Amino acid sequence: MSETTPPRIALIHALEESVLPIRDAFVRLWPQALRADLLDASLSADLAAAGALDDAMTQRFITLGRYAARGTGTDDTRAVLFTCSAFGPAIDAVKADLSIPVMRPNEAAFDAALDIGSRIALVVTFGPSLPALSCELEQMAARRGQTVEITPVLADGALAALKAGDGAGHDAAVRAACKALGPQDAVVLGQFSLARAEKQLTPMLDCPVITTPDSAVRALRQMLEAGQS
Repeated sequence: MSETTPPRIALIHALEESVLPIRDAFVRLWPQALRADLLDASLSADLAAAGALDDAMTQRFITLGRYAARGTGTDDTRAVLFTCSAFGPAIDAVKADLSIPVMRPNEAAFDAALDIGSRIALVVTFGPSLPALSCELEQMAARRGQTVEITPVLADGALAALKAGDGAGHDAAVRAACKALGPQDAVVLGQFSLARAEKQLTPMLDCPVITTPDSAVRALRQMLEAGQS
């Protein structure tokens, strides 16, 4: 890819509510990038029904990853970004399967939080995400030789409100869930759909609020532009 050719980034979504936040992040932080969206809205529902990832779900992710990596034939995909936060092991299987960079939705945000400190509040609106993301954050901290103290926060009812078109209700549920937080070094909004609440949370908290879309776009841009030099 030449310096003047914009990179093509494949975005794979499991929730419709994740699409607009990542598009907004690209527009603000990397408008030159070409974005290709793939949405399978059945993934989250199927995971919730099954209760755990299985081989069939993992194979679906590998199939999605291979399709996304093909590009257009004349416009190669440079990287794949998953925006669905509850599927870490399946995304790791895609990482192992493809030769191009594949990014989990939260890894850049977790790196940013761990750079700040060890007391990290992890906020989600989709309950099945919480154990998987807590485990992922702990593993990332361990690889860095850090200890981490995670405060898990489930903003109950927020995602249902957002799906019903009640953005204000979503944000109010997130604010209510974060009111009782004790001292933290950083707060990570662990789903792309949560990024909309960052501006309202920041004034009420005494620590940085990190969103996954902005962190992912910054990390992808830095990685791919560094590869050109």
